[in-house]
Amino acid sequence: MLELFQNNSSLFLEGFKITIFSSLLALFFSLVIGTLMAIFQLSSNKIVKGLAKAYVEFFRNIPLLIIVMFFYVVLPLYGLAFTGFQAGTIGSTIYTSAFIAETVRSGIQTVPTGQMEAALSSGFTYVQSLQYIILPQAFKIVIPPLGGQFINLIKNSSILAMVAGLDLMYQGDLVASTTFITFDTYIIVGIFYLILTLPLSYLMSHLEKSWDV
Repeated sequence: MLELFQNNSSLFLEGFKITIFSSLLALFFSLVIGTLMAIFQLSSNKIVKGLAKAYVEFFRNIPLLIIVMFFYVVLPLYGLAFTGFQAGTIGSTIYTSAFIAETVRSGIQTVPTGQMEAALSSGFTYVQSLQYIILPQAFKIVIPPLGGQFINLIKNSSILAMVAGLDLMYQGDLVASTTFITFDTYIIVGIFYLILTLPLSYLMSHLEKSWDV
């Protein structure tokens, strides 16, 4: 196994970097979009609320692969071309944001409504009340499920392999197909994923304990 890694280290490491970059992009933007969708779902405006709910329900209930293929195969037919990396990252972002939206929404609804009323009566705007009073408490409450979504996002980044996204899984497939050493290859790939997911899991557990969630 060590010899296999040494002979193909450049491929594994390049794929590892692509996986990290894709995951970080998708994590950031899915958190932003998901939080906005959570807020919109609680809006008093029926149109905004309905559109947000439709977004969440639609993307939560279709396979990630379909979303990725839409960007990689369908949109290029209409002049909007995406690389495998772009299609996979956008697909992961949209897919994960729908789950994060539900997680954050449940956290917001757990915060007593009186706190919003108190913030507004103290001179805060609605946005300021969310930013400084409601969302910090909501995120604190939903740390465990949010951490689970982040870990799932990293594992789901392997979808890039299906669209030549040059990620870790893609490079692993390439090594396995050229060396015909499948068992050791995918053990190495799995170890690389553990290098990403285990520290994140420990970090979320630490935050959960330190914040007494």
